[in-house]
Amino acid sequence: MKENIENLKEKINLELKEVNDLNDYMRLKVEYLGKKGKVPELADFIKTLDKSERKDAGMLLNEFKKYINNILETTRERLEEEALNQKLQDEWIDITLPGTKLNVGSTHPLTKVVDEIEELFLSMGYDVVEGPEIESDLYNFEKLNLAKDHPARDMQDSFYITAEMLLRTQTSPVQARTMDANLEKGPIRMICPGKVYRKDDDDMSHSHQFTQIEGLLVDENISVAHLKGTLEILVKKMFGDDREIRFRPSFFPFTEPSLEVDVSCFKCGGEGCSICKQTGWIEILGSGMVHPNVLRECGYDPEIYSGFAFGMGPERIAMLKYGINDIRHFYTNNMNFLENFDRQELEDTNESK
Repeated sequence: MKENIENLKEKINLELKEVNDLNDYMRLKVEYLGKKGKVPELADFIKTLDKSERKDAGMLLNEFKKYINNILETTRERLEEEALNQKLQDEWIDITLPGTKLNVGSTHPLTKVVDEIEELFLSMGYDVVEGPEIESDLYNFEKLNLAKDHPARDMQDSFYITAEMLLRTQTSPVQARTMDANLEKGPIRMICPGKVYRKDDDDMSHSHQFTQIEGLLVDENISVAHLKGTLEILVKKMFGDDREIRFRPSFFPFTEPSLEVDVSCFKCGGEGCSICKQTGWIEILGSGMVHPNVLRECGYDPEIYSGFAFGMGPERIAMLKYGINDIRHFYTNNMNFLENFDRQELEDTNESK
């Protein structure tokens, strides 16, 4: 028995020298300690010995089993350490190398302006409403007090798809649709941002596709004073607390009276400069009291309800706010323009601190 164990010790030591990975290790472990391995074979052999010999043989077998476990455990630890070192070497990374610069996008300046205006009017209790860009003549013109033969239609050179369908020339149809859909004919507060389309030659200040944000408030006893107060809040939010507004008479078929709105020049403070064309004022939007005919067309009684409406171009506001001199920058996906805008935003933020 003792001779057999010594032979097995010598054999396993020789075999362990040939073990180079964990697969060889597991094969050797099974060969000696598995159910049909050499150690269980010795245990079965002990059962065949005389009782007087079993005790000493059992002690030898236990010592051999401990020996096998110890040298196998030592081998396993060595192999795992070697495998880890190899993995670290294969996956080595030079942490002193500069990282790869990722191009990170930014919020478009036009989106910034629209979001800022939406946030302001949401805080004032207005709803943000959307409508179809392919609109019917009924909602784009007729319900807004522009009959088929109305001369004001010539002011908007439109993209007609059929005789009765066109690309909307303004977001005002959303106002008409909202009033129509209000079956209870109760008060309404809403703004409607979106794209609009008009036949125009694209240049630095014109585009055949642009953005509008129109607002509408309908309730009892609404006056020009409510309109003025609302627009003053808007102007101060977008251009600064020291800005003032003024109204000038104008004409829009869907409002009466109709008013152009100017803001005091934020560049020169009203003294006159190239931005305000030496007038001290900059035109920013159109507005007025909702025409009784429009209220009537949408189911509201103009003897009970009144309201105001206004419309602005976010492109124009963004151009004034951020010093952008060409409206085409908003649509040409010019990355250099967006990167310059980011730097300007950072500079403006630092200056404000």
